[in-house]
Amino acid sequence: MNTYKSTRHAKFLINYHFVWIPKYRKDFLKDPEVKRTVEETIKELSRTYKFDILALEIMPDHIHLFISALPRYSPSELINVIKGATGRRIGQKFPQYKRKDSVWTRAYFVATAGNVSSDTIKRYIEEQWKKAEEDE
Repeated sequence: MNTYKSTRHAKFLINYHFVWIPKYRKDFLKDPEVKRTVEETIKELSRTYKFDILALEIMPDHIHLFISALPRYSPSELINVIKGATGRRIGQKFPQYKRKDSVWTRAYFVATAGNVSSDTIKRYIEEQWKKAEEDE
């Protein structure tokens, strides 16, 4: 997970932690079919854009995605592609969840992580369900 990668002209380690939410904080991510659609779409995008999925957790009202990406893509390009593709698929397969022409809010959170904090972020994402259950 924390090994340097190489392209023809670069050696790098770029990890992004993204979090985004559905429009109006709707809880359609509880639906197993929607969840599967999001997971499959992100996996397809990881092959196309050559990023590694380090952690993915789909919570009832938000998504955590931790990836290792190529330096050619900015974080804003990646999240726009990911939210765009997953939103389109959800809108096509589950039109009842589409609100005012989109599924997701325009906002998102992104943080970068290097060698030291990658494990911490991964553990944080994996422990989201425990936290959610405690909050109920």
